[in-house]
Amino acid sequence: MLPLALVLAFLLIPVVEIVLLVQVGEVIGLWPTLALLAAETLLGGWIVRREGRRAWRVLQDTLRRGSVPDRELGDAALVMAGGVLLLIPGLITDALGLLFVLPFTRPLVRRAASRYTARRMRLAGDRPPMAFRPGPGGPGLGPFDRFDPFDPGADGRDPDTPRGPVVRGEVVEEDDHPSRT
Repeated sequence: MLPLALVLAFLLIPVVEIVLLVQVGEVIGLWPTLALLAAETLLGGWIVRREGRRAWRVLQDTLRRGSVPDRELGDAALVMAGGVLLLIPGLITDALGLLFVLPFTRPLVRRAASRYTARRMRLAGDRPPMAFRPGPGGPGLGPFDRFDPFDPGADGRDPDTPRGPVVRGEVVEEDDHPSRT
């Protein structure tokens, strides 16, 4: 579900941004719209720079104390994501970027993202393990029923024997030819 939402977001957000910019441009004019975009970008860059430095300092202080930097890492990630959103021209992405970057809205976004992630982790833990169909040798995991990624010989073959067809041959190394120098 999430990959589909991301694909739709990447396809729809530019279209919605263009429509919104055209609408705003019709109401306030071309030059004021461009000035608004430039002002949002400059303001956003200044805020990202200031908040990024602050988030970095807090993260370093937390690491020096030896505590787990969960909130600090979340803040740093949100500032970085907000900075990327502010660099993309558009009113919607700038509004989202400001939500991620501003110090009084960032805790709300961080809590919402934390709840969403916890719910996704809970749902992933509730899923049954992946099941394999029985292979030609009977019940089990099919052709990989003895596969162990940490034991190369676990599938019953010599680990030094390559898989697939083997073409026997001889490696010939050429010395530098005098005409090539």
